[in-house]
Amino acid sequence: MLSTTKSYGVTLAVFAALTTGLTAIINTLTETTITKQTMLQQKMLLDEVIPINNYNNNMQEECYVVTDSALGDLTPHRLYLARNNHGQPVAAAIETTAPDGYSGAIHLLVGADFHGKVLGSRVIEHHETPGLGDKIDIRISDWITRFSGQQVIGEKDSHWAIKKDGGIFDQFTGASITPRAVVRAVKNTVLYLKTIPAKLSRLTPCGNN
Repeated sequence: MLSTTKSYGVTLAVFAALTTGLTAIINTLTETTITKQTMLQQKMLLDEVIPINNYNNNMQEECYVVTDSALGDLTPHRLYLARNNHGQPVAAAIETTAPDGYSGAIHLLVGADFHGKVLGSRVIEHHETPGLGDKIDIRISDWITRFSGQQVIGEKDSHWAIKKDGGIFDQFTGASITPRAVVRAVKNTVLYLKTIPAKLSRLTPCGNN
């Protein structure tokens, strides 16, 4: 009886060791592929908010962490810097938040130059109502693309509002809270990006936070 129990114990130990080893091997083999896919998807998203003809550096390698209430909250947000042929900073893509969406915070990626011009914007996470507020999602409608090419003159720029409030951006039928929140967030973010050139030397690289 003791011998049988010992035999079972050895078998289980060997099985556990083999399973653990196999899992480690699979993780090692897939880790590189997963990392590459993640980086590729991130690159595609960055190119949607800052078209590739606007820069020639590797934006993913020029990542900084910034914190400012203009970005919707005081959590760290990642900023990706775009440079021209001469290495001069010309634009940035930055994570930002619309804290006052209908169903909670809306997370965006906004690209703009340092003169207040929007180059692109995308919603990267939201919980807005399907069929109403979810039209901010590029997979549902092209509403989010209406920001591209628009200029933010200043804090009191009245164009930056939904039409219901006297601005130029469409609201959704039965849902004005969501687009109003996104318009405000994009405007505030672009105004913040206009201040970045003066802060470049003080920015914290992503790897150092």
